Amino acid sequence: MKKLCGVVLSGWFHACFVVFASLSVSALAQAQDRDQITAADMKGVSLQFTTVNRAAMGQNGTQQATLPGILGIDSIPNFSGAYSTPGFSPTGKPQSNWLFNMLGNAPSNGGTTMVNAPIVPVSLDFRNADGSERFVRAVNGRAITCGIAVEPGCHRLFFDVNTAGSGETTFLQRILDSPVFSNANYTSSGVPTQFADAVARAEYQGAPDDWHALLVPSVKTTRTMVINQDRTCGIGRGKGGHCNYLYALNPDGRCCFFVLIDANTFVNELFPSTFQFPPPTTTLVGAAEAAGDITTKDLSTFFFPPAYLFVPANHARPCCIGGFHGFDPEPGDARNGNLLRAFVLNYSTWDQPIFRDPTVQDVAGLSHEVSEIYNDPFVGVFGPDITPWWLAPNGNCQDNLEVGDVIEGMPHQVFPITMPNGFTYHPQNEALLQWFEFQSPSTALNGAYSYPDMTVLTGLSAPQKAGCVP
Repeated sequence: MKKLCGVVLSGWFHACFVVFASLSVSALAQAQDRDQITAADMKGVSLQFTTVNRAAMGQNGTQQATLPGILGIDSIPNFSGAYSTPGFSPTGKPQSNWLFNMLGNAPSNGGTTMVNAPIVPVSLDFRNADGSERFVRAVNGRAITCGIAVEPGCHRLFFDVNTAGSGETTFLQRILDSPVFSNANYTSSGVPTQFADAVARAEYQGAPDDWHALLVPSVKTTRTMVINQDRTCGIGRGKGGHCNYLYALNPDGRCCFFVLIDANTFVNELFPSTFQFPPPTTTLVGAAEAAGDITTKDLSTFFFPPAYLFVPANHARPCCIGGFHGFDPEPGDARNGNLLRAFVLNYSTWDQPIFRDPTVQDVAGLSHEVSEIYNDPFVGVFGPDITPWWLAPNGNCQDNLEVGDVIEGMPHQVFPITMPNGFTYHPQNEALLQWFEFQSPSTALNGAYSYPDMTVLTGLSAPQKAGCVP
């Protein structure tokens, strides 16, 4: 089941992500490391996001959400609802009735659901192909691997999540103070609340004033992902071979301003390859589950310093993936009533302003992933959250309730919010449930299809056949 994850991931990336030119041996100065990159290499690249599959019209959202959550699993609190609209199933068969499933308790019940939100900080240890620690130094802007660690100006290629940051504030502290985990003011709520909760309240007109689903963040034990370089990196008829990672140094020559990591290497280091509980502790998720740092009742974030994913294809690098969400399935036992364990989680990072749209920065990706977990916690695996096929203004063609994917890459895709710490964050605007239901007019807050900026989506997708074929 989990082995399929890498296959699905690769297929998705090959289909959906833009390509920037691979670095060739001839293009690099002699002696410069072949796996060095710079911010200039990223200027034409868009940051995008995805999921990992591990394993009635006219009614408003509150009126539709009358069904229980997913039965037979041990996971986060969730509720379901139903709507009707003509469309096509994933296999192309006509279908009119659809289910959705979301985090929290049904809005008609009122009350506030508190969800533990452990944050697992992850440092990155980049090594030589033989597994030895790697040291580099910068010479006139060129990164050069040191022969021995004691050479002048040499620094270990280790991206420490607990020190990476801007000025005296770490990125880890920045996300704790961000709208994702801290309160701000929104038109959908009479009291300050968190970003994803504000989006949910915009979807559910008629919900009681006290209806909220709020995250309770806590920082857990720091984990380290070790990545050995591929032996072919930088060789092979001038085409660069295959690299497991690429890195850009900070101006002072230390690691790192940002890094790119092979997506399949990343996933294999993140998720357990087995189906057992407790899982082996050789991967980040397995170690966190075995230690009790994350549980099935949590919305867990594995937070990295600026690290984006790519999938090599014919010596080109489709890039860049800035986050994904899904769940890790593990077997049940007598302790939990033999229910399937579903650990809901996301990989997110701090977004540096290096991409095609310079407004995509800081928590754009984190807000995207957390908002999608609120609206699609189990990525359609159990049936709900498969939607009629839709074609977004950004060209994405999908059939799932992925609220961030509709808007990523569009003009005005972010919604700047200045928080009490004085920092202006850039969470991403999200599509609302009513857009996926093809509701016209929308029963969401003020007839909107997007939130917080209601002007980003002003109309529906045209009805689509499977795969958005003509």
